[in-house]
Order: sequence, then C-alpha cells, then structure tokens
Amino acid sequence: MAAERVLTVAAKEFSDLFTSRRFLLIFALYLIIAVVGMAQGLERYDYALSSYNEAQQAADEYRDLQELGASWLEMPGKPSILYVFSPMIGATMMLGAILAIAAGFDLVTREKESRSLKTLLSHPVYRDEIIVGKAFGGGATLGIVVGLVLAVTTAVLLVFSIVPTAGEVVAILIFGLVSLLFLIAWFTVALAFSTAVRESGNALIFTLVVFFVISSLFPVLGALGGGFVAGPPPQLPETPAVEVLPVMYVSNATGSYVVPGVDSGQQASARHDMLKEYQEELAAYTEKKRTVTDVLTLLSPQKSYQAVTDVVSAPREMSLVDSLGSVWAGIAGLIAFPSIFFAAAYTRFMRMDIR
Repeated sequence: MAAERVLTVAAKEFSDLFTSRRFLLIFALYLIIAVVGMAQGLERYDYALSSYNEAQQAADEYRDLQELGASWLEMPGKPSILYVFSPMIGATMMLGAILAIAAGFDLVTREKESRSLKTLLSHPVYRDEIIVGKAFGGGATLGIVVGLVLAVTTAVLLVFSIVPTAGEVVAILIFGLVSLLFLIAWFTVALAFSTAVRESGNALIFTLVVFFVISSLFPVLGALGGGFVAGPPPQLPETPAVEVLPVMYVSNATGSYVVPGVDSGQQASARHDMLKEYQEELAAYTEKKRTVTDVLTLLSPQKSYQAVTDVVSAPREMSLVDSLGSVWAGIAGLIAFPSIFFAAAYTRFMRMDIR
C-alpha cells in the first residue's frame, strides 16, 4: 500500500463530497441547528453564571448556615462554558449522523453504477489503497465539518467576550474529537453497506434501518440485559421489633418512682449493621448492573456518545481524566463500532467481484 496513492484517492473523495449539493445542504442544516443550540446554551450559561455570582455574594451567609448544622447546603460550582456545547449534542446525534451517512452510502456503489470502478482498478492502484483512501477522504471531510462547527461556536463565544480557559479549550477539543468519532461510526456503517450492495438506494435504506434500530433498540436492550444479569435488587431489611426492657421501680430517700423500659443499645447496633450491609449490597448491585449495561451498549454509538459528552460538557469536581475514566465503556464503544464496520467494508471490497 502506497501512501501517495491512498492520499490521491482520499483527495478525490474529499473534493467530490464538498462539491456535492446533497452533502452541503445537510451540512448547512447541521451548522444552523448547532448554532441555534449554542444560543440556547448561552442562555443556560448566563443563568448558571448569575446563580453562581449570587451565591458568591451570599458566601458568608452560606458559611454561617453550614456552621449551624446545614451540612446539606453546598456552594454551587462555577459554571463552565462547556454549558454552551451541551445543546449541540442532540443536533450531532441526529443531523450529524445523517450527514455522515450521506457521506458514505454511495462511495462504492456510485463507482459500480457508473462502471468507473473497473476503470479505476485498471490504473496502477490496488484495492486496499482505494478502500482506505475512500475511508480516509470521508473521515477527513467529517473532520473539517466538526472543525468548522467548533470554530464558528468558539468565534461566537469570543464575540460575547467569553474567553475559555486552557482547561476548557482542552475539553472543547475532546468534545470535538468525540463528536468526530461518532460521525465516523455512522460513516463506516454506510461505507460497509456501500460495498455490500449494488445500488446506492439500497445501501441508504439498509444504513438508515440499522441507524434507527441501533439508536432506538440497543439502549433498551442494554438496560434490560443489565437488569437480567444483575438479578433482582437486594431487599431492604425489615426493622426488627423493638424489645422494651421491663419497667423498673427505683426507691431512694425522696421516695419511689418508675423508670420506663427503653430499647437496648445492642438492638440499635444490630439495626445499624443491617442497614450498612444493605447499602453495601445495593451499591454492589448498582455497579454490576451499570457495568453490564455499559458493555451491552458498546454497539450503540448514540448511547456511548451521550455518556461521554455529558461528562465532558457537565460541571465536575473530578479532573477531566478521571471523569473520562468513568465512561471508559463509551469511549471503547466509539472506537470499536467503526473498527468493526470498516473491517467488514475492507474485507468485502477486497473480495468483491468486479465485472
């Protein structure tokens, strides 16, 4: 495989996509909806920032209440400008996925329908170079799309005098990278069907069917599977009957009086131990169910993308690295899903009978 020939094929696909009216129309809609979502995010950010400033002004009062025993009262954290990007998640999950499908569903079928694929293979270029070049060209196109969307949104932030910190810039870049992985996931599905069928229309239909099935059905199956494997949740222990000590009569120099029976300290300790054991069992059950659900939803790019971007765009107390570590399954899913479908597309194209 020669890198020069791969880049030549990639450049051709890149040029074809950016001169396609269909692709540009979907991209324009995606960009418009992303900007509208960013405007909603700006309103949310302004509200959160106002609440934070008000809380800062009342900091002394908060501390006084906490010292009086209001341990439940916590100071709100300073909002991140990643609030602005969170409404864009929905636009990417729908229009972004459709844009990626539009970029890949006819990459190979178009060549077969026009009978140009046989002519292309007659040149000094190998099959693996063609399929890798097409995939690389489509991925680069989607990378430009994500980069343009982030550039526009960041420019709007600067217009409103909202300057991201270094940590927020890193988070924005990670947000863009995760979004690109999500788009590439559906691009590879479309590419796989483009190599598997003869007509572009059928490739588009099959890809959309897979898109809606995985988007709608897999999260439900993941939750059901997690509950099935984890089994029934632990039951809250019944509170044992309170044993009342016998009434005692006490006499002294001033006279006699009655001391009522009370609950023994051993009973209180037993109830505390039972409750602690139940909480530990419930935490273990919840963790097991969540782990199984995460594994079963690895093949749902929507689920994985939602989990990772929610962590990136939400305010957090942990570091960004630790936060991403908590959604490792989603990151693995966004890498495994396109890898599986690209391998299928590569294998099918290498064995394709071209006449």
